[in-house]
Amino acid sequence: MDPRVAEIVGLDVFRSDVLSRNGLDDRRQSQGVLSQAQELMADAVGAEQAFFSTCGSSLSVKTAMLAVAGPGEKLLLSRNAHKSVISGVVVNGVEPIWVHPKFDRERHLAHPPEPDDVRRRLKEHPDAKGMLLITARPRRRPGRRRGGAGRRSGPAGGR
Repeated sequence: MDPRVAEIVGLDVFRSDVLSRNGLDDRRQSQGVLSQAQELMADAVGAEQAFFSTCGSSLSVKTAMLAVAGPGEKLLLSRNAHKSVISGVVVNGVEPIWVHPKFDRERHLAHPPEPDDVRRRLKEHPDAKGMLLITARPRRRPGRRRGGAGRRSGPAGGR
């Protein structure tokens, strides 16, 4: 966390992070559900350890950002980022390096930045720690099957 944020808002504002209750593990009582699921995930992806965030995607986004870049470090971000990304920039003190998305005039939506645009920004900022790319996934309409053309989705990643 950026020390300037802690100085302004204090640390207590971050202590309200709680897990879901009613059957899932929480900080006060563990039934081993989350730890077993994390072990299974780590095994499935060949990692030493996996961590789940059970408090919503905004917390996950901020955590992923801080895992890749800390206060004062650069991170490439799509210019049409979700508000949780902007919040993460402020809270974590990350220096954003914006990459513009590709706007689809026919469909009136923004697609992820083109690979060449990402490569260009990385070349301009070789000290960037990586890129966080979050893309929307369309919700299925009732009665519509999965499959066909879709949008890509990806987690944060460092170089």
